[in-house]
Amino acid sequence: MQHAVRSRAAIRTGLTPVPRPRTPSVASLMDADALRVLHRAARALLDDLPDLADRLVALLQEQEPAYRAAITKDPTATWQEVHRSLRHSVASLLDPRGARDAARRCSWRIGATRAEQGLPLDALLHAFRLGGSLVWQRLIEETSRHAPEDVRLLVHVAADVWNFVDEHCTIVADAYRQAEWQLARRRENRARLLAAGLLDGTSRIADLPEAAQALGLPEQGRYVVVAVTGGRPARSDAARAAAVAPGARVHWHAGAEVDYGIVLVGAGDDGLPAPEEPGSGPRAPFPGVRIGVGSPVDGLASVGDARRHADTALDICPEAGGTVRLTDHLPAALLVSSPELGRALAEKVLGPLLRLEPADREVLLDTLTTWLDCDGSAQRAGERLYCHRNTVLNRLRRCEQLTGRSLARPADVVEMSLALTARRVLHD
Repeated sequence: MQHAVRSRAAIRTGLTPVPRPRTPSVASLMDADALRVLHRAARALLDDLPDLADRLVALLQEQEPAYRAAITKDPTATWQEVHRSLRHSVASLLDPRGARDAARRCSWRIGATRAEQGLPLDALLHAFRLGGSLVWQRLIEETSRHAPEDVRLLVHVAADVWNFVDEHCTIVADAYRQAEWQLARRRENRARLLAAGLLDGTSRIADLPEAAQALGLPEQGRYVVVAVTGGRPARSDAARAAAVAPGARVHWHAGAEVDYGIVLVGAGDDGLPAPEEPGSGPRAPFPGVRIGVGSPVDGLASVGDARRHADTALDICPEAGGTVRLTDHLPAALLVSSPELGRALAEKVLGPLLRLEPADREVLLDTLTTWLDCDGSAQRAGERLYCHRNTVLNRLRRCEQLTGRSLARPADVVEMSLALTARRVLHD
């Protein structure tokens, strides 16, 4: 009531009333005293920072094996890193807002640098928590030495100190993981470039040791290259697995149209699944997937030759799919390697047959091919073609008449066999 009267009187006289001062709460007084104690101790720590860094380095060497190796390798760099981190941490106790960004940048750089050096993340986080514990312990020691009665006030700032430690552990972990991801991407890209150089045959001799390490393969070894195509998702992990023997060491290189596997093989095998039975045709583990297997070469330096062999085997592979080993189809490989000569041979030997009516032409060519696949047995060819052996013989005689070649003469048989192969693999 009296306050209201005084206010009305003040309005009448034109004077502004002076507010009554508020009495600070007990909690705010405690916080202010706690900050005063904290700042006094932090300033002492800042003056004695080299000793604080020495103590933390000693703790790391004693308690953290990963840091023990880093300290042994470069003690000066580790001490400077610890000193810099502690300086930013203690400065943040004195001026949280002003020192915040610099402290965060420092922790981020440490996380990224240690990731590049390969220091385990667990060890790095342990180091930051040890640093937080040491700073807190020294704050208590310093306060106990000069004003023991103020130690209890530090309880009011303990949460802030440990929140700072947790924040910087998070910053370090984020920086570490981002740097680790970037390193992995760089390693993958470098491995891809090195593998591409090997497959293209453009690698320098000086690059071979790095390529061996990046691909996890020995520089000196016996290799074959496997080429897999058929369109995605046909070129899946399952299709790749079907192209090599279980447990074989292989590095896969994905291309736009063809995936290549660089396969390390032993002296007595080719590191690949068992070949198909003679006469059964190429295996097709997945419909539409075509697999070409090159011939073995020695050393990573020769992988380019092995890739060209695999491409040749892939050219021989039927469009419907299957697996072709170059070493099992060398005559066809020769024809694919020189398609112009192959087409010329097919025209010279089979020309009269090729110019027949389609139905007549296919019957004669199929009979001739089947007879050759059956090792010249008219009986077996007839069984496969569902006709009498005499019918087979009559068709073969017509082939001889049209081509002017005799199936009783080995040289003529070789020519006809190569001509048929050229027609098949050159897709004419």
